[in-house]
Amino acid sequence: MKKLIIPTLVVLLFSCDKEDEKTETTSEDVVNALTEYVTVNKVFQDIGNNNGDAVLSAENSTSTAKSNSVGKTAPDVEITISPADFVTFPKTITVDFKTGVLGKDGITRKGKVTIISTNWYREPGSIHTATFTDYYHNDYKVEGTHVVENTGENVDGFLEYTVVITNGKITKSDGSVIEYQENSTRTWIEGKDTPLNIWDDEYLLDGSQNGTSSSDLDYTLTVEESLHFILLPRNIEFGILDVDIADIENIKINYANSTITILGKTYPFVK
Repeated sequence: MKKLIIPTLVVLLFSCDKEDEKTETTSEDVVNALTEYVTVNKVFQDIGNNNGDAVLSAENSTSTAKSNSVGKTAPDVEITISPADFVTFPKTITVDFKTGVLGKDGITRKGKVTIISTNWYREPGSIHTATFTDYYHNDYKVEGTHVVENTGENVDGFLEYTVVITNGKITKSDGSVIEYQENSTRTWIEGKDTPLNIWDDEYLLDGSQNGTSSSDLDYTLTVEESLHFILLPRNIEFGILDVDIADIENIKINYANSTITILGKTYPFVK
């Protein structure tokens, strides 16, 4: 996503600056804010995928306290389950990437994610609350609280999950900070029958996200038409995202026809 959004916006936003000198926000600020959003969104969507994978792995593990091979994220990840049985809840599941584990998707993760689960991942009503201890996604340090609740099947028979991220914070390698909040719904449309294989999952994302860039620009993103995510290769197949950044409103990113609309003008981008 970073590759497809940045080049197009660099051109069109610098053009907008020249056409409308009243615009207070520079094109460079907007491009940087969008770049950071792409990064933060990718990190927290990845966390959601891996946390669900960890809970499903714990459900299918033996009743030992530790397993070095549970889950499909990477074989070197250590997942600790307490209480170490199949029936006692709430249950604490600790996913320890130690000093760094390279995943199948090319991402190196390190540190710990602690998940408190009130029931198994596919059980309606179950709540899974994740926090982070010195956790890194590549060079980005992640903080905040990530809560997922299974709200059951929708009218089409797909499981839906609400996702609430509070006090989300990404610290970049240069020490700058990006703040992030999310209130969305994930619909699990593919991969339910292969719970230990995260890579064939597909889901729809609806809802809103907001935050503040490292240059103190506030941004809000609202899903106008559901975003269709696939994990391998990681991509958004279709959907429309409405973006407001500082004093620039109604930026439309359309993944179905690969266009960005800003200030009433539409530009193509390459996926």
